[in-house]
Amino acid sequence: QVQLVESGGGLVQAGGSLRLSCAASGRTFSTLTMGWFRQAPGKEREFVAAVTWSGGSTYYADSVKGRFTISRDNAKNTVDLQMNSLKPEDTAVYYCAADRYLSGVQVASAYKYGNWGQGTQVTVSS
Repeated sequence: QVQLVESGGGLVQAGGSLRLSCAASGRTFSTLTMGWFRQAPGKEREFVAAVTWSGGSTYYADSVKGRFTISRDNAKNTVDLQMNSLKPEDTAVYYCAADRYLSGVQVASAYKYGNWGQGTQVTVSS
């Protein structure tokens, strides 16, 4: 079992930046692929970004590629999502997710993750 706690959400104007952080506990962090998903009102949860257990591979949704950067610190058991050039359509609740040794096409599927944080709201005003 893994406990995940997100932080860093808030309100920002379009074009601005936010940095989300997720702190993990309860299982060896270095075995976990970490993902970020988001869910806007009335929409399904969608993949945003992921980083594999060693940090060797990162994955991004096309909608955020070039604007968002995911990174992890295995010494601190944290994963961050740096979000730049934010757009109103980035408004959503952002969730951190974790599961062991996911890679490739698996990382974009919410069903593959067995551990989720409570979510943090990101609102981008136009």
